Amino acid sequence: MSGSPAEPELVTVGRVGKPHGLKGAFFVEGASEDPRRFARGAEVLVDGVRRKVVESKQGSGGRRVVTLDGPAERGAWLQVPIGELPAPDEGEFYVFELIGLTVEEEGGRELGVVIDVLPTNASDILELDTGILLPLVEECVLEVDLEGERILVAPGFADADNDTDDDTDAPEPAAD
Repeated sequence: MSGSPAEPELVTVGRVGKPHGLKGAFFVEGASEDPRRFARGAEVLVDGVRRKVVESKQGSGGRRVVTLDGPAERGAWLQVPIGELPAPDEGEFYVFELIGLTVEEEGGRELGVVIDVLPTNASDILELDTGILLPLVEECVLEVDLEGERILVAPGFADADNDTDDDTDAPEPAAD
């Protein structure tokens, strides 16, 4: 989630949303996609205080609804220590791992630095500090090198206004 006040060792997995019912349940805004994160018995930090999930279900619109074993003020960040996250599957990455990586187009042209990963219905989108938006799909993202702090992307996905290639194959405009 962008904009969260996460400490380096904590990862935001959601935010306390509007209440649901009268027994302290609430909708989780921006909930983690990992179904285990809000399963009954799972633990999260709410304003630094460890809380246990006592009830969890799908609410209207498929949104997660949870009840914790203690109070959670609306708008509070729900976080977990990085060390408690399961290792991602091969070829998958956590959003926090991608933030700050330099994005380079095949051929060496630097496109910018990842500032956010935006979820969409079709695919997630890498948002760069230069304003470029790139789809997080295999056709675009060729390599993610966490150790090298770099993402390599295929040519042709960056905004045409940022294109520095010489368009020698483009037809010349007709003369008047």
